[in-house]
Amino acid sequence: MMEIEEPILNSREVALMLDMSPDTVNEYARKSILPGFKQGRQWRFKTKDIEAFKREMREAAA
Repeated sequence: MMEIEEPILNSREVALMLDMSPDTVNEYARKSILPGFKQGRQWRFKTKDIEAFKREMREAAA
């Protein structure tokens, strides 16, 4: 059985999804608010983690 590789996003793409600046995305990743990982010197994010983060933020705001 072959696993499908999940899309990896950069800070700019996550910023567009979450309506915030890329600098804020990087700061949240550094502070472990957003789940991410370093690839070289850049932060990278799994799409499913960012979608889960968005859901959690919506539920917390409700």
